[in-house]
Amino acid sequence: MTETSSHPYDALTPDTILDALEDAGFVVSGRLFALNSYENRVYQIGIEDQPPVIAKFYRPGRWSEAQIREEHQFTVQLLDASIPVVAPMTMPSGDTLGRCGDFLFAVFQQRGGQAPDTSVTDTLYRLGQWLGQLHNMGDTESFNHRPVMSILSGIENNNRFLTENRWIPDDLRPAWDSLIPDLVDHCARRIDDAGEVHSLRIHGDCHAGNILCREEQMLFVDLDDCRTGPAIQDLWLLLNGDDVERGQQFGELLEGYEMFRDFNRRERHLIEPMRCFRQISHCTWLAKRWDDPAFPRFFPWFAQPRFWSDQILSLREQLAALQAPSINVPGQY
Repeated sequence: MTETSSHPYDALTPDTILDALEDAGFVVSGRLFALNSYENRVYQIGIEDQPPVIAKFYRPGRWSEAQIREEHQFTVQLLDASIPVVAPMTMPSGDTLGRCGDFLFAVFQQRGGQAPDTSVTDTLYRLGQWLGQLHNMGDTESFNHRPVMSILSGIENNNRFLTENRWIPDDLRPAWDSLIPDLVDHCARRIDDAGEVHSLRIHGDCHAGNILCREEQMLFVDLDDCRTGPAIQDLWLLLNGDDVERGQQFGELLEGYEMFRDFNRRERHLIEPMRCFRQISHCTWLAKRWDDPAFPRFFPWFAQPRFWSDQILSLREQLAALQAPSINVPGQY
C-alpha cells in the first residue's frame, strides 16, 4: 500500500521543478541546486547557453494568487522607479507567476552580494536614502489583498495559537500566561505614545539579510512579507547594539531617509512593540511549520523545554525594554 505524502513539498521533486520551468518556456540544462530557504523552496536552475536563474516555489496555502501578484506588481513598480530591488522576471510564457500543480512559482535573475555592514555610517545613510524612495513609491497606491500589520492583535492571536495547541510546556505556562498580558498592556501604551501613524506599502522584512551589497551597489531582495504598515517597520530591523549605538544608527538612517521623505519621529515608540510582536511571531511560525520535515531537522531545539524557558527570559527582558524610554535620535526630540 502506497503512503500518502505527509507534506505538500514532498511532491516538489527535481523532475517536477525542471518540468515547471520548461512549461514556462525555459530551456533547462538539467542542473539544479537547492538554496537555503525555509518558508518557500528556492533553487538555482541551469539554463542552456545562458546564466542560471533562481526559481522560488511559494509555500502552498500561505498566500493567495492575488496576494502574490500584488507582491510582484509592487516589486516591478520599484524597479521601474530605479529603486534597486530584485524583481521577478517576465518568463517566456509572458507572466511573472507560473503554476505547477498546487505550486505557484516565480523566477529571478541570479544576483550576488553580501549583507551590508550596518556599523558603517555611510552604509546606513545610503540605506536610508533608498528606503525613503521605496516608501515614496509605496505610498502612491494601496494594497488590496496583502495583510495589514497589526501589532496587538498579532501578539494576541499568536499567543492563542501557541497556548491552544499546547506548545508551551505545562510547568512553564504560569510564567508565560502571567507575562503575556503585561506585554500586551505595555505595547498598547507605546502604541498610544506613537499616536496616529500613517501606513503604506512596505518591504515588511527589511533586515540586513534581505539586502545584497556588491561593488557599492545595494539590492533589496525577498518582498515575500510585503504588507501595509508604518514606515518604521522597514528601519528598525537595521539597528543593533546598545541604546546609544542604535540611536546613532537611527540618526544616520533618518538623515538619508529625509533627503527624500519626511519621517514621523513619534513612530520610534513602535520599535519595542514591533520587537515583541516579531519574537512571538517567530515562535508561532515555527509551530505552524512543524509538519514540514525541514523544520524539525533544522530547528530541533524548538521542541525542547529549554527553548521556552529561554523565550520567557527574553520576553521578560523585552518587557523591561517596553518600560524604558523609547530610542532617541541624537539632536532630535
